[in-house]
Amino acid sequence: MGYRSVDLPETAREIPRAAYVHLPFCRQRCGYCNFTLIANRDDLIEQYLIALDTELRSFDHCRPVDTLFIGGGTPTYPAPDKLEHLLDLVNGWFSLNSGAEYSVEANPCDITESKVAILSAAGVTRVSLGAQSFNQKKLRALDRSHTEKDIVNAVNLLRKYRLHVSIDLIFGVPNETLEVWEADLEKAIQLAPDHLSTYGLTYEKGAFFYSQMLRGKLTPLGEDLELQMYQHSIETLKEFGFDHYEVSNFSRPGHRCRHNEGYWKLQGHFAVGAGASRFVCGTRETNHRSTTTYMKRLFAGESPVAFREHLSAEATARETVVFGLRQIDGIAISDFYESTGFDIFKLLKKPLDRFIDQGFLSLENNRLRLTQKGLYVSDSLWPDFLIE
Repeated sequence: MGYRSVDLPETAREIPRAAYVHLPFCRQRCGYCNFTLIANRDDLIEQYLIALDTELRSFDHCRPVDTLFIGGGTPTYPAPDKLEHLLDLVNGWFSLNSGAEYSVEANPCDITESKVAILSAAGVTRVSLGAQSFNQKKLRALDRSHTEKDIVNAVNLLRKYRLHVSIDLIFGVPNETLEVWEADLEKAIQLAPDHLSTYGLTYEKGAFFYSQMLRGKLTPLGEDLELQMYQHSIETLKEFGFDHYEVSNFSRPGHRCRHNEGYWKLQGHFAVGAGASRFVCGTRETNHRSTTTYMKRLFAGESPVAFREHLSAEATARETVVFGLRQIDGIAISDFYESTGFDIFKLLKKPLDRFIDQGFLSLENNRLRLTQKGLYVSDSLWPDFLIE
């Protein structure tokens, strides 16, 4: 197997310097979403914050972090006083190191001046805005309740308070044309965000769109057209000075999402909240996805953890390959051996030989990367790397 005696990469053994907090509340569940969330249950928000406080108190002391990310759900959905309460809880247990990145996910229609002022006062540095599209017909198809005007107003407010802005966009919606996608990219670029994420629409089990697709009520866009949209994203964003640093992510110089980069490098991270998944000293734990079950367990003095696994050295190495190849810089072969103890070509000889031969991967200057052809089909390659 080419294995050198080592348990886990050093970064996986270290005490994490990153943390994720999950707030599951949303105005509504969008048809493509299978994340841990609960809609139209504002009555539970206060009780959830009490449960979150209970889980946070399981830490023996405040943890210093370099990156902090609050996701959802929609963290900016609750009323201003509840948002302020959430941030106070989080800041009480995770202290920001100098130069730390502090991100919060938001929906455009939830961004008001009072909420942005609260985010800024709490030390938030970056907001990830779930715009998804500027086209009204496409927004309705995605079950989004905001408008193009909401997106523009949100970006302007965030800029007023000097917060960095990331915009999420989705392409490949049924009946979408290349022209619609080109217009979405153009309007996003005009807003001069620091970061852009572009995702092809996926039909995940558990999402409403998945069941609609199985019933024949939704027809996915053809692969050829989706490929054209993705190619257009890469070419256009590069032309406007964005760095394509991960399969779906583009940034202005100095504005990569450091929190996500930590995930892709398999660095440890704390995580709290319903459905939150943490990776601490080689052990991965995931809290129960049901918001109400998560709360009931904590209020009963029980652990909210629903799943736990300790990654073996080989499993860690395999995941390191997948996350490493998602990054445009790829994997330095020598660094991989030093960090994991495995010779990558002995560990994964068959899939690597096949994918290099098929033109999905390239090996140049001791570095393994996805080719442009490989970028387009990357998700279909990962299972071959993960099976032991």
